[in-house]
Amino acid sequence: MPAPHDSQLNQQYDVIVLGAGAAGLMCAAVAGQRHRRVLVLDHNDVVGRKILISGGGRCNFTNSDVSARNFVSENPHFAKSALSRFQPHDFLSVVNKYKIEHYEKKLGQLFCKNSAREIVKLLVDECNEAQVEWALGTQVKNITRIETEIDSPVFQLECNKAQYTCQSLVVATGGLSIPKIGASDFGYRIARQFGLKVTQTSAALDGFRLNAQDREIFVDLSGVSLPVIAETGGVSFEENILFTHAGLSGPVALQTSLYWKKGEALTINLFPNQSAKTYLEEKLAQQPEQSLKNALGELLTARFAQVFVENVLKFESKPLKQYNIREIEKIIEILHAWQIYPDSTVGYQKAEVTRGGVNTNEISSKTFEARKVSGLYFIGEVLDVTGWLGGYNFQWAWASGWAAGNEA
Repeated sequence: MPAPHDSQLNQQYDVIVLGAGAAGLMCAAVAGQRHRRVLVLDHNDVVGRKILISGGGRCNFTNSDVSARNFVSENPHFAKSALSRFQPHDFLSVVNKYKIEHYEKKLGQLFCKNSAREIVKLLVDECNEAQVEWALGTQVKNITRIETEIDSPVFQLECNKAQYTCQSLVVATGGLSIPKIGASDFGYRIARQFGLKVTQTSAALDGFRLNAQDREIFVDLSGVSLPVIAETGGVSFEENILFTHAGLSGPVALQTSLYWKKGEALTINLFPNQSAKTYLEEKLAQQPEQSLKNALGELLTARFAQVFVENVLKFESKPLKQYNIREIEKIIEILHAWQIYPDSTVGYQKAEVTRGGVNTNEISSKTFEARKVSGLYFIGEVLDVTGWLGGYNFQWAWASGWAAGNEA
């Protein structure tokens, strides 16, 4: 991968992009292509760190089917404009330009065949081709907006290595997820400094921790994965759930964590594609002496069935023919609507994204410029727009970065 070239000290730029992640790099490349003088500034020494670890190192860089319904925000309409103007096929054309091999894993999720490094290289190459400059390993100490009588207001950035000024300042600093790779609240602090509201943030796409009692019950199921439908907050997903030593993970847990609120239940349907009533009736007719545990174990794994019968149903595992109608009805009800009350989500250490962020009512959905502060832009995860698991958050990064890059 070509190494970014450091900028000179005390430079003036048209655009400074804070954050060398997906949204920031896209914005910088697009702005540079407009012949704007652009600087990408990041406290990390490495660009695209979150891209590099995404998708198990293969980067789920977009989804073939993206719309605003795949995102959570206090303003559900905000994402529509950018998503409609820069769509998955637009980014895919850039991927194809660089001859990056890719494949669709499932549900429209597009991954690199080889490595996420190819996406980072693509972005760096696009920036270098547009003569974007770089200031990596750079800490911003202070940001000041200076009003001038002749020109537009300028932003002055005092950093540990130099001082920079710009006409347009783009904040692409991400959220709070995965602090070990440099995540911080810096973007939210900038927003508040300039009088912009920030909605409540929380970890999302990160699964659940169970309370101590439930952890003790399910600890022996660590590693068991089952296809289910899980619902919370009026939204449901059909994917696999994975039991861990601390709680619940897997795609369906990550997806529902985006909508879950503390104190609410996670409702799990263990028979997502068939009727539990029909299944048990057929088992009763064919093998009336078979125990409930063994009957459920054929479909739900023996390990899960044993724990489920003993600790959730709290029934003795006796032959199917010995259960009365009321007991069978109760079993069927729970199999289709088992309620678990998580203690919390796993937290920012493992969360893929941050839910919440800079209030979108403060931002233009077309330009991504702050309504009250001309020249100040916010893009990507720092905003209160959070996508589902499956490439949606990267598409939001590309779309919002592209939109701001055409304006800043």
